[in-house]
Amino acid sequence: MYFMTYKQQLSIVCASISLSALLFSCNGVESKTKGAANSSDSAQTVKNTEAEEAKTTESVSANTYAPIDSAKYWDAVKNLANGDTTGLWPVIKQPIPAPGAILPFKRVVVYYGNLYSKKMGALGEYPPKEMWSRLNKEVKAWEKADPSTPVQPGIHYIAVVAQGDGGKDGKYRFRMPDKQIDSALTIAKMHNGIVFLDIQVSLSTIQQELPLLEKYLKLPHVHLGIDPEFSMKTGHKPGTKIGTYDAEDINYCTRFLQKLVKDNNLPAKIFVVHRFTKGMVTNYKNIKLVPEVQMVMHMDGWGEPELKKGTYRHWIREQPVQFTGFKLFYKNDLKKAPNRLMTPDELMKLSPKPIYIQYQ
Repeated sequence: MYFMTYKQQLSIVCASISLSALLFSCNGVESKTKGAANSSDSAQTVKNTEAEEAKTTESVSANTYAPIDSAKYWDAVKNLANGDTTGLWPVIKQPIPAPGAILPFKRVVVYYGNLYSKKMGALGEYPPKEMWSRLNKEVKAWEKADPSTPVQPGIHYIAVVAQGDGGKDGKYRFRMPDKQIDSALTIAKMHNGIVFLDIQVSLSTIQQELPLLEKYLKLPHVHLGIDPEFSMKTGHKPGTKIGTYDAEDINYCTRFLQKLVKDNNLPAKIFVVHRFTKGMVTNYKNIKLVPEVQMVMHMDGWGEPELKKGTYRHWIREQPVQFTGFKLFYKNDLKKAPNRLMTPDELMKLSPKPIYIQYQ
């Protein structure tokens, strides 16, 4: 729920892409002596990680993932329904996921943002060690709230960022350089985190942007997020109106991920779709579910607890797809006193219970 300004775009062009620079927040061109002194070591870290990722990709075809126990899967899915009486949950017409699936056996808890900006979320606001310290506290809170469900931590990184300037092609989006994405993957590995690459297409299309991230999505621990808010099919600039995706766009992404999983012997992918209005997702009943892709419709709205619960009820609960997510904003949720951040215990009372939690 934030787009990149032209000033921030310029800062990206001017900033160092090495991990040493990313260890400090880049809001404008911000440099520190310590980062410069450690640049060679950090560059080597990124290089080593790239080599490790290459080895992972090469060897993945030799790996096998545990098949899913269908009885345990349905028990966990029914547990997530949390006593729902509408008849909508659990979603009965869904396939047993492909081997290696994370959901619903683990709850995914992530920090969201972009490493170049402190304003896009907690992921870019703090140096990596501090970021992980904060995220691990949230993980422990979720483990306490739901001891029966292990937590898989991760980062949700905006890889294609909506911006306020059209750029050379007039598409109002900025694609993050590969080395910057590599650095995000390096940070995730600090605590065995999974990675979500998020796409804000602006005046481009998901069909143009998604294939450019294929080499990353071939990695077994990298998953996908898309943001309808910044899919500007009407031609408006991002941030001036709320965008939209149709089931056809979502199904395109599902087919793309499904093929990657099949062709590369990967575990099931998680696919997160952000939503906080009716119009952000159209024809939801036409969304297709496949064993290779686990779909999360994610409540992305901010505000007071009752408003957030209402948004979740209307656009997530009453339009079921497969799994649900819930977003918490450290700043926006507190904009109006006496607002407060909702707790894991409160979210565990929702029906259905969200299995993907994002902090911004």
